[in-house]
Amino acid sequence: MPPRLPARLLHARGKITAARHVAARHLDHAFERLATAHLPLVAASPLLDALRASPEPLALPGLARRLPLRLHRRGALHFLRIFPRVFHLRAPLPLSLSLTPAAAALLDVAASPTDAARALQRLLAMSVSRSLPLRAVFRVWRELALPDDFEDSVVAGHPHLFRLAPNPAEPNTHILHLVVDPATEDFTPAVEKTRPDRYAFKLQFPPGFRLTKEYRKKVKEWQQLPYVGPYEVVSPRAVGSKRVSKLARRKMEKRAVGIAHEFLSLTVEKMVEVEKFSQFRKWFGIEVNVRDVFLDHPGIFYLSAKGKRHTVFLREAYGRGKLVEPNEVSEARSKLVELMLLRRHGLGNANSSANMTSGATADARESGGGLCEHEDCLLDESKKQEQ
Repeated sequence: MPPRLPARLLHARGKITAARHVAARHLDHAFERLATAHLPLVAASPLLDALRASPEPLALPGLARRLPLRLHRRGALHFLRIFPRVFHLRAPLPLSLSLTPAAAALLDVAASPTDAARALQRLLAMSVSRSLPLRAVFRVWRELALPDDFEDSVVAGHPHLFRLAPNPAEPNTHILHLVVDPATEDFTPAVEKTRPDRYAFKLQFPPGFRLTKEYRKKVKEWQQLPYVGPYEVVSPRAVGSKRVSKLARRKMEKRAVGIAHEFLSLTVEKMVEVEKFSQFRKWFGIEVNVRDVFLDHPGIFYLSAKGKRHTVFLREAYGRGKLVEPNEVSEARSKLVELMLLRRHGLGNANSSANMTSGATADARESGGGLCEHEDCLLDESKKQEQ
């Protein structure tokens, strides 16, 4: 890991690389353990979605070819055997795959249509144009606990709230519009529930974080700085202007913090990949680098780089590595993570018939003999967590 940078260099954006900026952050081991525990579930998500959508077991050869990611350097079959409490391999050859009853029950837990519509309505209300590309919403449907068929069950099911229209900028794509005026809705930002003072955010710095006198002064000044809330209308002058004063830049940054805080509050587990949030940057009118926003406010957010992906957590939503206010969906996902962390412990030769039938040769054949790409360290990271 690159050496930790002096605090005075953290604001010199032009003098350090993005990688060094991330490496210089103060580590919070509670969040690092949480991010590590989720890695196998993140890797398996495309497979879980495919199995949920199928009423019958799926043939493994065809399923492996449909997967967007190579799950492990030893092949997809090796990955599946490690998690017998989640995946059920069926022999004889060709192998087929289904979810275990326990995993299927946990994956069926979803938010109510009313809650899903409310979350989507709030997401659109944060957009400057009160609209978002449908493909961007698809990228975060799981984080928002939207149903698999939310385009039909939520969007089409609430025509008084949402409207789909062709995207004039990109053929064969759609824009999702908010029909109602957000000003008529009671959209109170989540920060208002814990705000210690006007314009301020609740701060919870990681253990061992050094709060110097100069840093405390800067934080106090920033907390008192007014900003435009996530649901307030932004004037055209405030968006797209490159020549701004230092004070205006700080206000833009604070507005970005407010939007990110509200976005994370809408998610089920109060966490999201930075890349997924960044796709909304233009639509939310954010004019600053979102990764720097997360790194520069360690009392509000925590950014983890586990699994070669950047995941940001809303710090105030967690206590001792768990959600302070869990919900039905988050609890189901937490139990699914626990099933994956158990691996084969206590099961002996689980799926032994499939193992004996397939053997090492099938490992390479079913997986296409491919090596994983950026997911190749997921199992190793998970294994270290157990130790």
